[in-house]
Amino acid sequence: MASANKLTRWVRHTTLALSATLALSSAAAAAPIIMATKSFTEQHILSAMTTLWLNKKGFEVEPKTNIAVTIARNAMLSKQIDMTWEYTGTSLIIFNHIEKRMTPEEAYQTVKTLDGKKGLIWLDPAPMNNTYAFAMKRDRADKEHIDTMSQLVAKVEQVRKTDPDNNWMLGLDLEFSGRSDGMKPLQKAYGMELDRPQIRQMDPGLVYNAIRDGFVDAGLIYTTDGRVKGFDLKVLKDDKGFFPSYAVTPVVRQDTLDANPGLAEALNQLSPLITDDVITELNKKVDIDHQSPQQVARDFLKSHGML
Repeated sequence: MASANKLTRWVRHTTLALSATLALSSAAAAAPIIMATKSFTEQHILSAMTTLWLNKKGFEVEPKTNIAVTIARNAMLSKQIDMTWEYTGTSLIIFNHIEKRMTPEEAYQTVKTLDGKKGLIWLDPAPMNNTYAFAMKRDRADKEHIDTMSQLVAKVEQVRKTDPDNNWMLGLDLEFSGRSDGMKPLQKAYGMELDRPQIRQMDPGLVYNAIRDGFVDAGLIYTTDGRVKGFDLKVLKDDKGFFPSYAVTPVVRQDTLDANPGLAEALNQLSPLITDDVITELNKKVDIDHQSPQQVARDFLKSHGML
């Protein structure tokens, strides 16, 4: 009888231990990948696209949208967020405080090295660049023979000197006007002299409408914004290379990659598909054609045989 009781206790303890182990393994396997994305169209599309694709590959993703840049960064460092789609220029300038002019490849390698020391792994960057640029209405830019920033500056200076009552107006968002790497160093780089009334400060989202409607002659935009295509704006070439590269890239915590074999490979399959033309068209479908980011992401993945 004593032996039988010992055997019963051993079986009970073994069963409980095995159940606890299985429960922990199941919980670990079911732990979702927490993904933070920012509060604009492009990021909403990337969030939907990543969630659909990773789900197809067997990963569970919990998207957190409309997360501010610095909050997402701090949350990754404190292990509350597992991954995000970040821009090389943001990490270079905002997080690592480097304002040196670099090529896109130099910028990527720099942030990859610096953030890697903090356990944040930069995977393959998308072949796109959502940087700043100035834009004009296409028909007007073509008529005025303005293709580059230098040509825009020459035109602004000509009008400023010869027709001061009809000065060209430039639309800028409030942040860029006051940033240490914003309007003042841009003016220095291009030798752009401006009178105060020539600058119209407004919400970033209103600049596109202001250019389209002729409220300003040229304005500061983001190069992959869907309204560039939707409003037929002409992006002027930054011929002096003032604006840094902003290649969007999946950034994942090292321990998240270790816990999810195959995650890096899955994300690196997605990145090469996101070119300037592709993301601009997808942004247009949301901002101009009023499709949802989820539908746009689904259609895109289906068109590539990924769903």
